[in-house]
Amino acid sequence: MPTQYKNWLRSNGLGAINQLVPVGGGCVNNTTRIYLEQGSSVLLKQQDSPPTDFFEAEKTGLAALNQVQALRVPRVIHCETNFLLLEDLGQGTPSTNYWETLGTGLAELHKKTQTSFGFVANNYCGSTSQINTPTHDGHEFFARYRILTLMKTAFNQGQLDTSDIRLIEILASKLSQWIPEQASVLIHGDLWSGNIHCDQYGNPALIDPAAYWGWAEAELAMTLLFGGFNKDFYTSYEHASSIANDWRDRAPLYNLYHLLNHLVLFGGSYLEQVRASVRRYAD
Repeated sequence: MPTQYKNWLRSNGLGAINQLVPVGGGCVNNTTRIYLEQGSSVLLKQQDSPPTDFFEAEKTGLAALNQVQALRVPRVIHCETNFLLLEDLGQGTPSTNYWETLGTGLAELHKKTQTSFGFVANNYCGSTSQINTPTHDGHEFFARYRILTLMKTAFNQGQLDTSDIRLIEILASKLSQWIPEQASVLIHGDLWSGNIHCDQYGNPALIDPAAYWGWAEAELAMTLLFGGFNKDFYTSYEHASSIANDWRDRAPLYNLYHLLNHLVLFGGSYLEQVRASVRRYAD
């Protein structure tokens, strides 16, 4: 694993390293907590051979989320092609109002609107390239750059057959029948429990974003994909936002994107979930 970060820390006044402690939980990067001789600590994320824009894309997403100041987000200390140094938020025990804070904070984040869907640059959802070409029509954006793009990738991998392609294309062409017009808002983009961090004060923080301007309902839908968050999160979010009461009815449609992504990343164990979601709408 490259060690250029050591020279950068020394040459930029952060001093020598006392201890390196691996941080678990991720499947894309190797993450390490670096304890420095001056008494502070930073987080290091690195890969041997990442795409050249991988960490720059994460830096851009973190900066966008940080600018809103709705929830805590780690500050980027330094970024290079094969590593990223981040502020260490510490690790605590969730406070009594942890989930309420997350719900109201996310609702605050989603108040930041934009005239188009997409983002300032392409980025990654996990290790999958995520195309963010600005598009004024949200249905067109979600169909073309979320569902159909990953459908083609999965087909090229041999994960989908031609009958799957036909049904997914039908579904993508009819999104406006099921998904109402919604504002384009800044979303985290990959909001599952593993990307919510409890900081040293017991408060929630957003990490590992796949940020873009998209639908708030799509963000909420992903929180349901792997079992859901604490009910206080949803109660506080709904109280602090104008999200439609029936947003859960559309969750399987939004989550088709993430199921396709998991099919691309992890293989056939997600195929039946993809097909079930598609049949629900395309048949």
